[in-house]
Amino acid sequence: MLSLGYSHPIVFPLPDGITAKVTDRPVKISLEGADKAVLGQTVAKLRALRAPEPYKGKGVRNEGEVIKLKVGKTGLK
Repeated sequence: MLSLGYSHPIVFPLPDGITAKVTDRPVKISLEGADKAVLGQTVAKLRALRAPEPYKGKGVRNEGEVIKLKVGKTGLK
């Protein structure tokens, strides 16, 4: 179950052969599996649940990924 900021928790079933480990601070989900294609597809589906948005940078990101933030309406002055 994932709490991604929606009004309800999201149940994300893992495919066979994929295991997940979760750390508390900061929250990190580590996925492991033998099949690289299934692992990559699982990561893509997990990221699609809450993709990083360009104004605040909130969302599910891959480790080491840098999100270039956009300037908001009031930042143009």
